[in-house]
Amino acid sequence: MGNGNVIPIILNANFFFERAVRSLDRFQYDKALKNFRKAAEYEPDNPVNHCNVAGIFSEMGNYEASNEILTHVLENIDSSLTECHFYMANNYANMDNFEEAERSLVKYLEEDLNGDFLMESEELMELLNYELDRPAPLHRIRSREGVVEHDRARALLEEGKFTEAVKLLKEIVKNTPDFLAAHNNLALAYFYMGRFAKAKESIERVLDLAPGDLHALCNLAIFLQYEGDNQSLDRLLRMLEATIPFHQEHVFKLATTMGILGRHRIAYGHFRRLLKDEEVGGDAGLYHYCAAAASNSGLYTEAERCWRQVGKLDPESVVPRFYLAQLEQALKDNQPIPPVSYNYQLPFQEQLKLWKDNKGSFSDEVRSNPLIRSSFFWALRYGDSNTKLQVTQALRWIEDEEMSEVLRAIIEEQPIQEDKLQEAALFSLQRLTGKNTETEPLLGEESISPPRHKVQPEWKEDWQRIIDQTLGIMDRRYDSAQKKAAELLWKQFVGNLYPDVPFFRHVDGWCAALEYLTAKLHNRPVTYREVAQRYGVSPSMVSRYVRRIEDECDVKASMTDSFPPFTENI
Repeated sequence: MGNGNVIPIILNANFFFERAVRSLDRFQYDKALKNFRKAAEYEPDNPVNHCNVAGIFSEMGNYEASNEILTHVLENIDSSLTECHFYMANNYANMDNFEEAERSLVKYLEEDLNGDFLMESEELMELLNYELDRPAPLHRIRSREGVVEHDRARALLEEGKFTEAVKLLKEIVKNTPDFLAAHNNLALAYFYMGRFAKAKESIERVLDLAPGDLHALCNLAIFLQYEGDNQSLDRLLRMLEATIPFHQEHVFKLATTMGILGRHRIAYGHFRRLLKDEEVGGDAGLYHYCAAAASNSGLYTEAERCWRQVGKLDPESVVPRFYLAQLEQALKDNQPIPPVSYNYQLPFQEQLKLWKDNKGSFSDEVRSNPLIRSSFFWALRYGDSNTKLQVTQALRWIEDEEMSEVLRAIIEEQPIQEDKLQEAALFSLQRLTGKNTETEPLLGEESISPPRHKVQPEWKEDWQRIIDQTLGIMDRRYDSAQKKAAELLWKQFVGNLYPDVPFFRHVDGWCAALEYLTAKLHNRPVTYREVAQRYGVSPSMVSRYVRRIEDECDVKASMTDSFPPFTENI
């Protein structure tokens, strides 16, 4: 036989590995062990070969030998091979050494990034909890790090609590930078609040990690539209318009994005696809989205059909009745129906009108509706002066922490806000942070707000000097909202005196009285003597000027009813 017919045998790690695998297939553990050991001799720095040896020992019931090899791998070859801890936990459990099994399993769960054995770990943990009769001291599961928190953040978004969601999502992406869903939802939270620059920044992080992420691309398209970057938007839209997603979630995301961007025919096609899905096809909101896309595309017959279906699925909703009436009137007048929002709610001005008719009474559903809450943020940032004022007055009836923060922000942005808006925000905040008061009319001229002068006086320098001096001494001891309250109280006092405003000779005395009343309005402990010493005047002067301001502004009633204490450091 010539040498050309001889196939040389190359003895290396792969050769013995393949022989070991064939032996395992035949359940020949001794031969498999022998060959895996030879593979480890050829490649001593390859942890996989050693783990295979440990696995064979475990199959043969030699758990101690298996753990010795796994310990050698972690200590001398590759400490990042966290699955070794899982293997060791199983070995200890088989030896009935449940304490050590628990220690190894906890170490695996807290250090392993991928979670390849997460399901098996849950089963083993259940066994250990039973055997040890106590829960394991597990502080985190690294492979699921941020998942529980992210679910909570999503719930906050759905509840319209955008500020809380942002805080939580920022913490998640800080601890888990590659958590794409958290980045996307952070961008949405910023967007709902009208903070476009921060929203786009979050999306760009997602696309750096995953350039083809459909959620991020859709969000980016919306942000580009608001930026007015039509050239970049057109390129992105050509790609999105040619995309036919398979997953239900992606279809919905693309449909809503096309609707927001004005590609209503494309949006309509995607929404129609979703209506054929038995899982979501009976949702009233989805029929409204389809109706909106159809109406905005001029397909009024289809829009009417969809809104009638909304009425059947959600008979208590006023939304389908409102839009059907709008559609009927437009067709009667032979005019196109105005653009329809995809949000399954009445248009914002209609909501304000409804709340006014109800004398400011908000249902729990309205309080928790994220779309309505988002519209508040948008109106306060981009609405005209009248809309901002109406929304500020409306916020007093949504009793939660986030609305208090929004009102504080309005008060603190004094360089760019009107006095009337600041006063409305201050009064709304005082109502939210204190006791319940009687229901006041929400909108219109009869709305309750701090009394204002009927004629706007030309503001004089000596009047302003009292404000400036008081705020200078109050600085660092009072927050910005409380200082603003002092300023508004003084302006109210002067306005009520106008046009018979006297010359204020004892400036320090008036400043002391103004601080004293501000402190009392916010339930801060203060005495006439304390304030008098701070301003270098007599307690009797402070008392006299305080009574003068009280007489003009009815501050005593305010202190008992309308001016409950602020909560500091919200």
